Formats: sequence, C-alpha cells, structure tokens
Amino acid sequence: MNVEELVRDSLREQAAEQRPADPRFADRVLAVRRRRRTRRLASLAGAAAVAVAVAVGVPLLDSGDEQVRPAGRPAGSGTSAHPDQSPPRDLIAAGDTALAAYYTTEVVARTEVRGVEERAYWLLDPATGRYEKDGRWSFVAVAPGLGTAAVLERALPARRIGLLDLATGEVERWIPAPQGAGGLAFSDDGRQLIATTYDENPDLRDRAAGAGGGSDWISRFGRSSRTGFLVADVRGGGAGWSAVPATLDINARQDFAFSHDARLVYTQFIGGRDGLQRFYDLTGERVAAPVDERHLRSDVTARLSPDGRLAALGLTAERKDASYSAILDPRSGKEVARVRGAELLAWADDRRLIAWERTPGSEPYRPRLVLVTVGSERVVPLSGVNAQGPSGPGRRWWPVFAPR
Repeated sequence: MNVEELVRDSLREQAAEQRPADPRFADRVLAVRRRRRTRRLASLAGAAAVAVAVAVGVPLLDSGDEQVRPAGRPAGSGTSAHPDQSPPRDLIAAGDTALAAYYTTEVVARTEVRGVEERAYWLLDPATGRYEKDGRWSFVAVAPGLGTAAVLERALPARRIGLLDLATGEVERWIPAPQGAGGLAFSDDGRQLIATTYDENPDLRDRAAGAGGGSDWISRFGRSSRTGFLVADVRGGGAGWSAVPATLDINARQDFAFSHDARLVYTQFIGGRDGLQRFYDLTGERVAAPVDERHLRSDVTARLSPDGRLAALGLTAERKDASYSAILDPRSGKEVARVRGAELLAWADDRRLIAWERTPGSEPYRPRLVLVTVGSERVVPLSGVNAQGPSGPGRRWWPVFAPR
C-alpha cells in the first residue's frame, strides 16, 4: 500500500461514537455494567474455548441458533436486522451493540472556493426503536445505554456541549467549551467525554479542479486548526483542557478518542512507527501506546474486543464476492484469525463484529452492514446496501454505534 492509499484509508470518517449523560446517567451506566458482568460470567468458559480454538487455527462453528428478529426496542442482546432498509428506519442491533444514530453529509458553499461539509443526523428513539431526524446538531456521540447523547450545535467550533435526553429530545445540561469543540467521543464505560478543540471549523472544504474539467470539494489536507482536547466527567464533575497542536501530515479533522481503559487518548497520525495513531496522557503529554493497543490502527474503529483478548485490524484479502479482515492477538500483534468484512466497525460481543461488507455480485464495491463471527464464514445482513459515490443507490450514510 503506498502513502496515498494509506492516507486515503485513514481519512475515512469514523462514526465513533458515544455521548454524555443526564442526572440519571450514572444509574443507567451501573445497570449496563451489571448486565454485562452477568453475561461475561455466564460466557467465560465459552470465551476461553474460543480463544484456544483461534490460537490453534481451528475454525469456530456458528450454531446459528440466535434469532434474527425485526426491529424492536433497544434493550436486549438479540439481533435486529433490516436488510431492506438503507438508510435504516428501524432499530439495527446485534449483541451488546446498537446503531445509535447515523448521519449523511452535504457540502454547503460559502464562497466560490470555500465550503463546509455539514452533517444531518438521525437519532434512535429509545421508546419506538425508530430513527428520527434531528437537524439541530453538527456532531453527535451516543453514550452506553442509548439514553443520552452529547451534541454540538450547528456552528463549529461550538462553545458548549449539550447533554441530550434521547427520550425527551431536550438538553438537560450544558458543558462549557470555551476553547471551541469540534468532535466528541466517550470512554468505553461512559463516565468520561472527550471533546477535540479547534480554532476553526474542522469540516471546511476547498474547491479544486476534478476529473473531466469539473470541480470537487476536498478536505484541507495538511492543515488543521486543532488546539487540543477537553475531558469532562459526565456525572457532573469538572472538565480540564490540554493543549495538543495538530500534526501537519493529515487532514483538517484530527479528533481524539479514549484508549480502552480511558487512561490515555489517541489520535490519527500518518508516518513513523505509530501504526496510524499517537497516544497522549490526560494532561496532553505524548506517551507510548498501551501494550494491548500498540498494534491497532486508528482507522479501524472496532479496535479491542470487550474482553480485550482480540484486536480488529484492517482489510487483509478481497475477492469479488467476499472480503476478509485480520484479527490479532493484541499483545503480540500476531494474526490469529481472519473474519469476513471489508471494514470492522464495532464488536457486538467478544467474538462477533458489525462490519461493512461488499454486497455479493455488486460492482463497483457497494457495502452493507453485516454481522460476522470470528472463525465462521457466516454473514448476517443487517442493513440494505449503502450508496457509494454519486452513482450509488440513494444517499450515502455513516453509522454511529454505542453499547446498549
């Protein structure tokens, strides 16, 4: 893979995605953690068998006995699939993870040569299990439990962060962001929120000459106004800002996200031996990657499995009707399995993932959301085919996942 391809891959927008909480959020988080602890204890023996089977290269057999049901309420751990819907209208979920929201983008011209890429969000209504458009927000992250979202108002960088109750549609608390917030992400336990700060809108676009004599809107590659990050305690505690200037070898949006244990943060980086990522402590000092995340890539959003035993990596092999991505031992970096999927987006549980996978028989590449299993060829379609470029069916959309 050459540098241009590496950069292009790394600039795929990640729907990362989490959110802050209302005054009842701590209770919801504790309830989610109790449910997960119970499930993990019940599945401990099975998880150990999975690890052994993968390590020795024995394929894991998919029993196929999990019910795939139509859209329902967000609670539960079953699979809600809608392969006839794109963009989705009804709940899509698998295991512990749900599609909490999705967004589309459109470049709005400000001058003949300058524009801004704006997002339009559809948020999951936890009461109805349907996605409803909410045009108030430029950026949304959804927290574990699917009850609260962190939101930024339309004009970026935003000077405050809202904690939106998804049941009522009302903002219950505002967190000041005087440095100007442009991106949001939650820690895996939902207790902390990180906001990436910018001096100007990170989604600015410049008009450039395109193929065939036309023109295209392009990201401001090589320039970023990122200034640092703000970490807030979503239970109502304080928030602290750290200065981390942008690097010069990537595009304008250079958002931060938390490490698996939330003790560090990371951001995309091209070049060197950093694996497309650089890590910092919560004061903004650059540090070495954690031992179980040093082999990851920032452009593969699934990252570590919930139990931390497996790591998702990027596309490894591709055929006309199938794509395969690598699964690593996170500490050694050794490939221990391959799983179906062109882009691994989120773990549904300790051995299943939600991925973009090519639709069989479609040329050019047209992805759909699917559920895949480590050690199995089984692919369960979750959504309809996503648009890919101007010739695609319908409008392209990007998913936002969160634990339920």
